[in-house]
Amino acid sequence: MSALSRRTFLAGTAGVGLALAQASSASAARIPTTRESHRVIVIGSGFGGGIAALRLARAGVPVTVLERGIRWPAAPNVDTFPHTSPNPASLDHRLSWLGSPTFLRFPLPQRRYTGLLERVQGDHMAIMCAAGVGGGSLIYHGMSLQPTAETFHTTFPEALDYDRLDRVHFPRVARMLKLATAPDELIETRNYFAARVFASRARKQGYAVSKVPMPIDWNYPLAELRGEMKPAYTNGDCAMGVNNGGKNTVDVTYIKQAEQTGRVQVLTLHQVTDVAQARDGRWEVHVERIDTEGNVRERKVLTTRTLIMSAGSANTTKLLLRAANTGTIRDLPDKLGTNWGSNADRIYVWTDTEERFGSPQGGPVIYASKDWGDAETANTVVQAALPPLPGNERSTMICGYGVSADRGRFVWDSRREEAVLRFPRTGDARVADAIHERVRRITGPHAMLLNTTELDPVSWHPLGGAAMGDVCDLEGRVLGQRGLYVLDGALIPGSTVGCNPSWTIAAIVERAMDHIVAKDVGRLI
Repeated sequence: MSALSRRTFLAGTAGVGLALAQASSASAARIPTTRESHRVIVIGSGFGGGIAALRLARAGVPVTVLERGIRWPAAPNVDTFPHTSPNPASLDHRLSWLGSPTFLRFPLPQRRYTGLLERVQGDHMAIMCAAGVGGGSLIYHGMSLQPTAETFHTTFPEALDYDRLDRVHFPRVARMLKLATAPDELIETRNYFAARVFASRARKQGYAVSKVPMPIDWNYPLAELRGEMKPAYTNGDCAMGVNNGGKNTVDVTYIKQAEQTGRVQVLTLHQVTDVAQARDGRWEVHVERIDTEGNVRERKVLTTRTLIMSAGSANTTKLLLRAANTGTIRDLPDKLGTNWGSNADRIYVWTDTEERFGSPQGGPVIYASKDWGDAETANTVVQAALPPLPGNERSTMICGYGVSADRGRFVWDSRREEAVLRFPRTGDARVADAIHERVRRITGPHAMLLNTTELDPVSWHPLGGAAMGDVCDLEGRVLGQRGLYVLDGALIPGSTVGCNPSWTIAAIVERAMDHIVAKDVGRLI
């Protein structure tokens, strides 16, 4: 069958053809396939999926959330999350999603596991994707920064009412996550000496410094210092999940409250392989139920009138582009895959020949230095704890991110049969230079800086691919597709303008859900 006739065939039969193709294979014959119907399906359980599930549930709508990863329960003195170390030989298998490399030069784990991080490699840029109930909130430091009106509209459409977001939606998220800054009592301890050095040096260079609001109960690290629980915050072992708890991630805030309504079920270890549209207009979601080693135990075809894509910038975009190029969803917007940005992430190891930062170092982040005077190159620099490495007390970590006009796009690779990110080789160069100059001035003449992003270009804050104004409206409705929504980082047009994305994504999704509950529930949902 020719490529053209195959696409025509798939377009006509949509998900039915896809299911028949799967059923014809020998492996499919051995693995049971079940079919189910659901009122609303949400793919992904991070900020977008968690907020959507809670707001729909409170509007009386039953919701099924599909999460490919596992739950990561935290409590004092547990060992749920992987431990982080700068030593590649100490790689914890729980860090990696089914053997995915985490960093380019780190070895693959010896054991396949449905771990926290998947690396999606593109041209000149890789994307780090989270897996697990709570999504990216499990692995983010928790920095919660809100853009100003001036910086916001360098990227976002004017029609997106910043004043209302500022009055209603950013504060709503702050209350849900219980945002708070670190107390001076904690900062003044030896474990947080590196944070104090960073703040002092930044101020000496004339840069503003402020405490960063975090979704953390700071009584937990204080309790660690009193010896009441084993270290997690105070030794810097808190970047890839906090074993002790006290971090208000999406799973213990939005998802927990959603499940308490009795209208939300979260199905873990449910990996979505394809999305399609059936002849009757309903959406089909093709799922593999896997075990923690990635073995397929069951195949499912789930149907719904309402499908919300919240699998993150990379995976939401890849699923939709797969559907567009295999013909399982017709007439998706032409700009699907475009307007992707890295948020200009930069990560350095800062080694000082005069100062001893000490080990262990407390985390996750205490202070930020914002340089937002020029909205076109607004950027933020922070110090973050480096996990302890024996014999090295002179190093810590320093990170930055900022506004960048450079964009990549996902394109369909027919040979690999998947969507692949193409990013400009010199992308983010202007803001990267601005961040580097600030980092150089802050760290001073006795610093040695290892720019890890230069060695291994990677974004921890991927944004875009199904952006508002290009693929969706401001509320995430996919243009021309009844009942199909994008509510995650894919909706954001490439940058959150000098801020890490979590708070902005959450506020925009909260705003979207206000509109969706008011206008779509009872009519489309």
